Amino acid sequence: MARPDGCAPRRVLVVGATGTIGRATVRALVSRGHEVVCLVRRPAGSARSADTGRPSRVPPGATARIVDLTEPVSLARDGIRGECFDVLVSCLASRTGLPDDAWAIDYGAQVNALHASRAAGVAHVVLLSAICVQKPILAFQHAKLALEAELIASGVDYTIVRPTAFFKSLSGQIDRLKRGKPFLVFGDGTLTACKPISDDDLGRYLADCLDDDERRNRVLPIGGPGDAITPKAQGERLFALLGREPRFTHVPVLLLDVIVSILTTIGRWVPALAAKAELARIGRYYATESMLVLDPATGRYDAQATPSTGSETLFDYYARVIRGEAVAERGDHAVF
Repeated sequence: MARPDGCAPRRVLVVGATGTIGRATVRALVSRGHEVVCLVRRPAGSARSADTGRPSRVPPGATARIVDLTEPVSLARDGIRGECFDVLVSCLASRTGLPDDAWAIDYGAQVNALHASRAAGVAHVVLLSAICVQKPILAFQHAKLALEAELIASGVDYTIVRPTAFFKSLSGQIDRLKRGKPFLVFGDGTLTACKPISDDDLGRYLADCLDDDERRNRVLPIGGPGDAITPKAQGERLFALLGREPRFTHVPVLLLDVIVSILTTIGRWVPALAAKAELARIGRYYATESMLVLDPATGRYDAQATPSTGSETLFDYYARVIRGEAVAERGDHAVF
C-alpha cells in the first residue's frame, strides 16, 4: 500500500515487534516504505551478538537489534546507537499480566523506550494499549494507564490505540470442538460482547497513524468490522462451520469467584498460588466485561460507539483455521 500523497518515509523504531500484532504492524510499516528498526529481546538460550540483522520472527524489510528493554544503557548502546529516528511504535506487552511482569514491561520497559526514543529525536509515539483499561481492576491495566499518562505528559505527539479483542484470544476452543467437546461459556453466553480485530487489520491501522493528523494526540478505541459478537454466537458459528449441532457447557461466574477466593487466601502463604489467583482474576474479568467502549455516564458498554476498521471478521478467520489455511497462534493469549 502506498503512502498518502506528500507523506515522506520515516525512520521508525518498533518495540514489541515479534508478537503476532507487532509482526503485522512491521509488515504494514515496511509496505509503506518506512525504514523500520525493531528492538527485540535476545531469544532464550541464544549467544548471538547484538547485531543480528533480521532474526526469523522479524518480517522481511525490517532490521532487528537485540536489546534489554529493561536497561536504559542497552537501549542506547545496542538499540539507538546514536542514530536519529522520527517515530516510535510500541506493540510491547507483558507476557503474563502478573503484577511484577506488568510493571516491569507494560510500564518500566515502555518508559525506558519512550525516554530513549525522545533522546533520538522521536517526535511522535504510536502506542498499542488495550480497551480494558477503561475499567481498571487488574495490575496490568493500572500499569498501562500509568504509561499512557507518562506518554501524554511527555510533550511528544502521541496516538494511543486501544483495540478490542484479538482473534487469537477467541480461538482457544476450536480444537476442543474438533474433538467433539461442548463449547464453554460463562453464564448464558451473552454476558459479554466484543468487536474482534485481526492482527493485519490492526497492524494497518497502527501504521496509518503515522500519516493521519486527525489521530494525533488522541486516545482511539478501535474494533474490527461487523456487529459485536457474544461468546454464544462464537460457539454457534464454530459448530456450524464444523457441520455439528451446537452443544454448550455453562460455567457459573460464581465458580470463578470461589476459585479466586481460595487461591487468594492460600496465596498469602504460597507465592505460586498468589500468581494463579491473579491469573484467575484476569480470567474472571474477561468472562464478565465486554471489550467495547464504556459509556462513563451509564457505566454500560456500547457497541455502537465502538469504531470499526478493517475487512476480516472473526468468523472469516474461524473458517480459514478450520480449512487449515490459518493457524491460531495464541501464544500467551490463552485465558480461554
